[in-house]
Amino acid sequence: MPHEIAIAAGAEIGAVLMDSPLDAVDTRILVMHALGLSRTQLITQDRRALTADEALRLTALLRRRLQGEPIAYITGEREFYGLPFSVTPAVLIPRPETELLVDLALERLPPQGAALDMGTGSGAIPVALAHTRPDAAVTALDVSAAALEVARGNAVRHRAGVEFLQSDWYAALGDRRFDLIVSNPPYIVAGDAHLSQGDLRFEPVDALTDHGDGLSALRTIIAGAPRHLAPGSWLLLEHGYDQAPAVRALLTANGFLDVQSWRDLAGIERASGGRHSA
Repeated sequence: MPHEIAIAAGAEIGAVLMDSPLDAVDTRILVMHALGLSRTQLITQDRRALTADEALRLTALLRRRLQGEPIAYITGEREFYGLPFSVTPAVLIPRPETELLVDLALERLPPQGAALDMGTGSGAIPVALAHTRPDAAVTALDVSAAALEVARGNAVRHRAGVEFLQSDWYAALGDRRFDLIVSNPPYIVAGDAHLSQGDLRFEPVDALTDHGDGLSALRTIIAGAPRHLAPGSWLLLEHGYDQAPAVRALLTANGFLDVQSWRDLAGIERASGGRHSA
């Protein structure tokens, strides 16, 4: 069986790279992680023989990946918006398509503006915002204490000034208002086949799906946003590949203006938003 792979002590690094049953990129990442090597060291030390401890450590990592565990959970890290983020199975793995949401937010956040990220997970969105715009007052919330612990660690790591709150959506905010609200909420439809495939099998299910039609979290955020947005401010939402029309309809029904959607690098309508009319 593939997961019975065993790297022998004395094997050369180059041979491990060549003979691995994993994708070449995955193998390089895991070898670098297991041995504490940079890319340059990986190239220059390709003839170095592994010690017994190194062989055991690398074997364990390769087996975990062959069993389907995401690289980000194995290494404990994923890059997002040019920054390395610590990740654990308590949070979703930050994905490149979500960088669109950060770009849109940065374009619409006024100087010294206050921004809110809802359902922050690893803190990728608010940390990227605060790191890029240190003038902004950034707040992030999540219902999961474990996720907030990861997010706080990432904010400290990047010296990003982010206020974190444990909250079930707007519950802990009182009457606070913001100049921008952004969210990448659970939007996968319950029973979607993707939930049992690939990396998603290992990620926190409550952060992936609303256990319904995929729109319930989006409905809650859109309906509650006017109370917490300054007049003329934007609400920006990530959603599923086929949900843009439904999200635009929800935004329009709740009185938002300039409602529109934006495409990611794959050409998919990945984010939608509107401006608070009051």
